[in-house]
Amino acid sequence: MKHAPNGLSTLALAAAVTAISGVAAFADGPILVTSAEDSGEDTLRAALETAAKSDSLTQILVATDSDIEVSSTLVYAGKAPLAIHGMGQNVKTDVDTTMLNISQGANLTVTDVSFKGPGKFSIENQGGTGRGIFVDIRDDQTGVVSFILSDVEISGFSDYGVLISDCDVVENCGAGRGGRGNGSDASILVRLNDVEIDDNGNGHFDADGLRVDERGPGDIFFYAKESEFTKSGADGVELDEGQDGSVFATTVDSKFDDNGDYCDENVLGSFLPDETEGEFEDGEVQEADIPGPVTGSPDDGCFEREVALFESGSVKEYEIGIDFDDGFDIDEAGPGDLWSLIVDTSVKGNHDEGLDFGEEDAGNLKLGVWNAETISNTDDGLKIVESGAGNLSALLAKLTAKDNGGYGADLQQIDEGTLTVNVDKSRTSGNNDGEETGLKVDQLGSGEATLRVVGSEIEDGIKAKNVKVIEE
Repeated sequence: MKHAPNGLSTLALAAAVTAISGVAAFADGPILVTSAEDSGEDTLRAALETAAKSDSLTQILVATDSDIEVSSTLVYAGKAPLAIHGMGQNVKTDVDTTMLNISQGANLTVTDVSFKGPGKFSIENQGGTGRGIFVDIRDDQTGVVSFILSDVEISGFSDYGVLISDCDVVENCGAGRGGRGNGSDASILVRLNDVEIDDNGNGHFDADGLRVDERGPGDIFFYAKESEFTKSGADGVELDEGQDGSVFATTVDSKFDDNGDYCDENVLGSFLPDETEGEFEDGEVQEADIPGPVTGSPDDGCFEREVALFESGSVKEYEIGIDFDDGFDIDEAGPGDLWSLIVDTSVKGNHDEGLDFGEEDAGNLKLGVWNAETISNTDDGLKIVESGAGNLSALLAKLTAKDNGGYGADLQQIDEGTLTVNVDKSRTSGNNDGEETGLKVDQLGSGEATLRVVGSEIEDGIKAKNVKVIEE
């Protein structure tokens, strides 16, 4: 990331104006921001207010000599596309507020401007709903809503670093699987190049570095190159597609590291019951006899409690634990596919799974992993689940999966559908207890299932259920 300029020469300014003016035709030319004040003439706030009156693409050039510090949310209330170009400046705040609110779901492009929140949030120093960038898509939108960042850093916000919401209940939308709310007919395109989303969501439960909630019939298109998603309180990136529509996600030369620790075990561990799980015979134990939901902790939302009952109503089994999060999480529910390509990517030190992708209901799941590392994640390095009618096909090439708390890679096909997994020139070691924990492939429904392992070192073994295993 570039630092804010000490001074902006007339020549540099002219060159920048010429460069962005070549992008599109302007009625009045780009809007120049020359004041670093919070509000008033020639400020970024004033530029956004002016841009909101336009019916066509507006370009804003941030040409200040220093960073911009604001004390309240910057709002763009226009529907026309907006582009903000900077020279390495930071837009900063020392209060817990959303930095930039795109309130009418407009297409947004940001280049070489970074957004910095106050930071230092934790479960012991919680915040409100301060977000780096919030894009609220209108219910009547159609086509494709685009969100494009280049050479941008977003850090230090208590809630999401980026939230793109095509969901009419916003904060209560939930995950794709079992998620709530409705949305527009629009699809969502996210394209990131040289973007750093770091230290966000550490003051609020289930707040990700970047999150896309898509409801309605639209798709999600996600592409990240040379980008980093690190130290988020929840997932580094979460893509939730909850109704009709598909997810297409590609990452190249990127990082999803050290995410998912808002629910700090060192703070919350003492609130867990003495017995966190149990399994019983029919009639042996009633629900009133097992530990209830955790209350009185710094954030009770951090605890998961699952109870399974016999038909008689007695307890079959229960489990209570702390809810951690992943490096990269995709949920696709309803009719539609999930296709993902992960290339030259680091997935390390996340507090739940490293990569956690799930496709539910009708639709197929296709995954390609090339030269990626899933290392030292608390649970599985890679977990892929395809449920409902649909096929799962995966190629894991030059994957290194080691020292994860769960399986190196866990792939499951549930219900009817074909499962095909090819592992080529990959290595697993030191995962979980080392007993058949390097690679797990299960066909739990109906359909043919094949695992082919070629030129690979699976040092901690393979566990396969209802799968034909071919090792070469």
